[in-house]
Parts: sequence; C-alpha cells; structure tokens
Amino acid sequence: MRSRVLALCLVALFFLSGCTEVQEPITRESEGLWNEYVVYPISQTIIYLAQLFGNNFGIAIIIVTVMIRVLIFPLMVKQIRNTKAMGALQPEIEKLKEQYPDKDAHSQQQLQEKMMELFSHYNVNPLSGCLPILIQMPILIAFFHAITRTKEISENNFLWMNLGSPDPYYFLPIIAGITTYMGQKLIMAGAENDNPQMAMMLWVMPVMIVIFALSFPAALSLYWSVGNIFMIAQSFFVKDHIEKRTATLLKTTE
Repeated sequence: MRSRVLALCLVALFFLSGCTEVQEPITRESEGLWNEYVVYPISQTIIYLAQLFGNNFGIAIIIVTVMIRVLIFPLMVKQIRNTKAMGALQPEIEKLKEQYPDKDAHSQQQLQEKMMELFSHYNVNPLSGCLPILIQMPILIAFFHAITRTKEISENNFLWMNLGSPDPYYFLPIIAGITTYMGQKLIMAGAENDNPQMAMMLWVMPVMIVIFALSFPAALSLYWSVGNIFMIAQSFFVKDHIEKRTATLLKTTE
C-alpha cells in the first residue's frame, strides 16, 4: 500500500512540475519532462491537425480528444466492470460487516482481510475505478497548459467562442456538467443505490466540473464535453457484455 502511495506521489510530482510555468509559452526549447514529453506534443498535435482542417483549432481539439478516449478505452471498460461488480458484491460486503461489527483495530483488520479475500475470489479490484480519473487529470492539466501557453490556440476562435477564454454564454460548462453526470450514471448503473459515497459523487463531480469550467478556457470545456459524449457512446457498445458478466457474478453470490 505504501509503495502505491509513493508511486502516486511521484507521478503527481512529475505532472505538477510544470505548473509554475503556466505563463511561459510552450516551444521546442521548453525544458523539463513535463514540457518536452507532455505539453509540447499535445500542442503540436493540435496545431498540425488544425492546419489540415483549414486552421480550425476546434475540430483539431475534438479529434485529439477522440484519440485520447480511444487510447484509454480499456481503462474505462475495466472501471465499469469493477463498479458493477462492486454493486453485485454489496450484499456479501454487508454480511461481512455484520460479522465484524466492532470498531476496534483487530476487528477492522479482520474485516478488511475478509473483504480483500472476497474481492480476490471474484477478481474485483476496488481501486481500479480510480485509475481512469488518475489518468485523465494529468491529461486535463496538460491540455490547459497546451491551450494557454500556445498562442495559435489561445487566440483562435471556434463557433461563438474564443478558445483561450471562458465560454461567454456558459453553454459548454453546462454541457460538461450534464455529460459528466450522464457518464457517471451510466457507469454506476444502480450501484450508487447501495453505496452512499458513490451516490454523493454522482452529484458532487458534475457540480464541481461546472464551477471549474465557468472560469476555464472554452477549449478545455470543449475537450471535457466531447470526451464525456464519446465515453457515453463507448459505454453503450460494451454495456451488454458487462451486464452479462455482472449477472453471472450475481448468480455466484446468491
């Protein structure tokens, strides 16, 4: 567990190392792992695609968003599987909690051990649901850097908005919030009814996204909205398969 925490801290330090340079333009000469291998490639990919589509940076951002969503698609499938499996195992988890109701350290340790045995038996990883979020956050920060630190992107327009400034009509922030809710609802698919924490996150996350998107560049809201819409579409393709797997798991726990 400590090794995982340490690894996450190192990853966080790597991705946040360039945050102090947010006001500096991103160029080929920009130094540091964050700039050279994350922000600059995203910036150049957007510029290259925009040139292919008549200098349309909005279309370029949409294409890059879809490319990223295709790459992290396996993680999303794993997240949905584990979320549904956790919901299917909830009755068994409640039984274990009834067997170990005491709050002392020994009882709680036994409870955790039994729960880990349960997860291992059904090949469920309760932590895997966090992985897509851990992957998306650095990408979101990298997009923010690429947009704000690349003059060609930040000063360009798409539809009614300037990509480097907040959406003046708040349309994209609202879409970002709605699609975040829809995406989470689709992934949880009833599992939140048995888990108060998941039910709370179902509402808290969309509200937070709307609040942040109100002040973020419109290009970032565009990225998040398109990513959510594409993820929702992807979810429908794997929905039947995952539901059959969950149904099988439910039968084995009866």
